[in-house]
Amino acid sequence: MRFSKGDPDAAASLYEEYGGAVFTVALSILNDRELAADATQQTFVKAWKSARTYDPDRPFPPWIYAIARRASIDIWRTERSRERSTSSDDVDVAETPPGIEHAWQRFEVRTALNDLSEEEREVIRLTHYDGYTHSQAAEVLGVSIGTIKSRSHRAHRRLAELLAHLLDQ
Repeated sequence: MRFSKGDPDAAASLYEEYGGAVFTVALSILNDRELAADATQQTFVKAWKSARTYDPDRPFPPWIYAIARRASIDIWRTERSRERSTSSDDVDVAETPPGIEHAWQRFEVRTALNDLSEEEREVIRLTHYDGYTHSQAAEVLGVSIGTIKSRSHRAHRRLAELLAHLLDQ
């Protein structure tokens, strides 16, 4: 790979190809567009500086995403320490940044929900997100409670199939 040999054109090409994905990784951790842009820039600078350590026989995306995650966490820690030093609170609470794994799981759940039928998705929304009982959901949708229960059962079974791969991770 030309990148691992220090070719600047290859670095620019990789930035064009992966810059958006790296920004998304950073944004999922930092929840701030400016900080995510800084993390994206730092990611590619760090990648460029360690290009010779990259093994071209291995896939590039996991390597660059790992750098992005570390750069984002470093920025997050720096920002947190700035906030603490300017804060008048003396409470010391340990916090960890949300990880890319969490963002990925949320994406997978949304994708799985979109694969359900409209009726099943509506039952899930009412019972899980809005907190309705089966009886209340039946009343809202104007169907029998048995219909709600069968839709709920089918939806949960389908979600379990669609999301089983998350348990293997």
